[in-house]
Amino acid sequence: MASGSADHEDLRYRQCAGVMLANREGLVFAAQRIDSKNLGAWQMPQGGIDPGETQQEAAMRELEEETGVSADLADVIARMPYPVRYDLPEELQGKLWGGRYRGQEQHWFLARFTGTDADIDIAAHNPPEFSEWKWVEPDELPRLIVPFKREVYRAVVKEFRSLI
Repeated sequence: MASGSADHEDLRYRQCAGVMLANREGLVFAAQRIDSKNLGAWQMPQGGIDPGETQQEAAMRELEEETGVSADLADVIARMPYPVRYDLPEELQGKLWGGRYRGQEQHWFLARFTGTDADIDIAAHNPPEFSEWKWVEPDELPRLIVPFKREVYRAVVKEFRSLI
């Protein structure tokens, strides 16, 4: 390994929060990442937890930044009782997030969307993270995400499925 680079086993997990946003019809929000459009990578709103933020505050901030959906249009109805982790593929470890993390430890929330589709604005984030969005069946989510995050999405769907 090159001098000054961290051994991947010694890298920490980036603390993150995410929201599974469900509409009244029992479908969940998924958006295609701009930086992974060629891969067809879709995901739910998620992102890092800032210093001083609670996990739920971070989740709701990420929801608004990435979708334009404010907290008053999303009622949090559940929280996963445990975090879920994923490791980045070997070729990405040490490259993303300034090379400081081996993957993410995510804290997930389920929120009921009380607005209309017109309230969703994926261009709200500057720069936008998503190129398009859609409502999908919850069980479809793991097939839409990049392969290294599939187990996380399976766990999230399993945890929240009965509440959607």
